[in-house]
Amino acid sequence: MSARILVVDDIEANVRLLEAKLSAEYYQVTAAYDGATALAMAADDLPDIILLDVMMPGMDGFTVCKRLKEDIATRHIPVVLVTALDGRADRIAGLEAGASDFLTKPIDDVMLMARVRSLTRLKLVIDELRQREASGRRIGVIAGAAARLDGLGGRVLIVDDHDRQALRVAAELGAQHRPVIESDPAVAQLSAYGPVDLVIVNTVARGFDGLRFAAGLRSDPATRHLPMLAIVDPEDRARMVKALEIGVNDILPRPIDPQELSARVKSQIQRKRYTDYLRQNLDHSLELAVTDPLTGLHNRRYMAGQLAALVNRSVLGGEPVAALMIDIDHFKKINDGFGHDVGDEVLREFALRLASNVRAIDLPCRYGGEEFTVIMPDTKIEDAHRIADRIRTHVAGSPFRVRHGGELLTVTISVGVSATLGPGDTPEALIKRADEAVYEAKALGRNAVVAKAA
Repeated sequence: MSARILVVDDIEANVRLLEAKLSAEYYQVTAAYDGATALAMAADDLPDIILLDVMMPGMDGFTVCKRLKEDIATRHIPVVLVTALDGRADRIAGLEAGASDFLTKPIDDVMLMARVRSLTRLKLVIDELRQREASGRRIGVIAGAAARLDGLGGRVLIVDDHDRQALRVAAELGAQHRPVIESDPAVAQLSAYGPVDLVIVNTVARGFDGLRFAAGLRSDPATRHLPMLAIVDPEDRARMVKALEIGVNDILPRPIDPQELSARVKSQIQRKRYTDYLRQNLDHSLELAVTDPLTGLHNRRYMAGQLAALVNRSVLGGEPVAALMIDIDHFKKINDGFGHDVGDEVLREFALRLASNVRAIDLPCRYGGEEFTVIMPDTKIEDAHRIADRIRTHVAGSPFRVRHGGELLTVTISVGVSATLGPGDTPEALIKRADEAVYEAKALGRNAVVAKAA
């Protein structure tokens, strides 16, 4: 898995060394030698990862990182700070500035590649979500909805059988988050299915294999995207690398520093909320694409996809599928006499009555204009006819109250009914028979139900 990496360092020899190491692994590398250039290149090129030296003249790495995270165009790019410093204060300052991690000079090649691969996987997910959200915004199905994107108040599951350590972690996080401790990995696996923002797992637990637990979360579709923070022994480099390869998002060395713990937890929860926000927008855009905005029913596009699958199953020997085509009688007179706003009220009210008079397995949809359809799985034509007549009676028997002077409008419908005929039938033929039956109902004087068996 390749990636575009921006290396930022004021010393050319350091840049060339990193460039050689990364290029040997087939990464595409560009370089900047000062903070201002790095900011400009990041905004223009949008690299996948930025390796950023801390000690630079003029604008140091902390400042550059903070500015990258303040810019909406670059805030999603993972930043790894590269430094000769290994002090606690510098790590915390970098994490609070928005850095994903630290690499200490001289750089360990194995840790460098493990961290780059881990962040590349994360960046690919975020990029895909961002691209789909942007597409939704362009076609107008996603608005700029507000979302909580801070890193506080998170639900944190601590998986650790080291009681004192787990209690200390929970106490440190308790002021800003909602931590829960679980020492049994089987119970913790179930707990992770619930509303959890972050899992902290002790990879050196005595009673269970923390790495195997982390791998289990990553392989389960229900918890695959859940961020994980691994508690590790900094001397056990092999375990740290394996944790990153498994898919752990971040590592927390022992002994645990309270401020570093707080900064890393905040960063992971903030990133999760951002990806959740993107996923929710994507789900919302998909829902809007198959939903009629006026009535809230599914639209013709969605109906066509569902009907094709149901008819295919039916013609292969499954249960019959019925279809109702419904037309609101004299709807043009309502629009012309009372206005389109009243017409819209009638459509909304009819959609509510329609949805409340069909079964949970049925699919009521707006077909277009004043036409509606109901797809009815596992339904014979005589049963569909009975349900259609119940809908017709309910509509005709209860006038529609509209805002136009508080008037009551008598509304009637004409309904055509059809059902699958067995092998050789098609969704198009099924709908056509129901549509022809509607015209027959209108010819009978409207406010009628007609079934067309063939």
